[in-house]
Amino acid sequence: MNDAIDVLIPTCNRAAALAVTLTALAAQTQRHLRVVVSDQSDGEGAAASGEVRAVLRYMAALGLQVDMLRHLPRRGMAEQRAFLLAQARAPCCLFLDDDVIIESDLIERMARTLRQQRCGFVGSALHGLSHAHDVRPHQQAIDFWEGQVEPEVVAPGGSAWERHHLHSAANLFHVQRRLDIGRDATRAYRVAWIGGCVLFDTAKLRAAGGFDFWNALPADHCGEDVLAQLRVMARWGGCGIIPSGAYHMELPTTVLSRRVDAPRVLP
Repeated sequence: MNDAIDVLIPTCNRAAALAVTLTALAAQTQRHLRVVVSDQSDGEGAAASGEVRAVLRYMAALGLQVDMLRHLPRRGMAEQRAFLLAQARAPCCLFLDDDVIIESDLIERMARTLRQQRCGFVGSALHGLSHAHDVRPHQQAIDFWEGQVEPEVVAPGGSAWERHHLHSAANLFHVQRRLDIGRDATRAYRVAWIGGCVLFDTAKLRAAGGFDFWNALPADHCGEDVLAQLRVMARWGGCGIIPSGAYHMELPTTVLSRRVDAPRVLP
């Protein structure tokens, strides 16, 4: 069985954060990884950064392939993700943001869950640890999948849409601590969507249209990742895993204008 995974990272003007994210990838127990970075940074790009160059040398020494691709001009995040998906060759692809730290066994656990569930995607929601002492019980409802993950239709404004509150601040971190769920007992739960760290079945993502809707959106949009997940989930299902193992660096966003929210304007 081909267990290779392509890690697809969009980046823009975050060289130091990207170096941290890449370092975490180098430590993964899942070794059959190929990393593709689509760089829309100003100037010479992220690969000109000393921090990034150092990590790339380290990853090369470990035998990990990293393709640093310049992709300009900027046409919005959906087009950026469409470009990355076009580079994917492996059966599974992990869309990972450039400001995420992941635990060493996370990709292995995500891939195992995707194989077991045979669904369209498995996500790992990001913990915002600046909120470690900000406990919000009213946002900590979790709905576990008992048995196989099944297709679901989730739409903005529906009851299932409210699940997104679980991924705010450090809510999921508090839930996994309270329930004492260890890595050896990973569980799948129902989601509205997951941002920042999502492993797709590559063929299913493409069959659902991937991010080909990019040219139906203005460049200043958001929610393109949400829309792609909703389309995959409607056909094959998708889930989150707990414990998560993904941590947000909580840096200022590089998507400054969000006047159009993709899942609210496209079917």
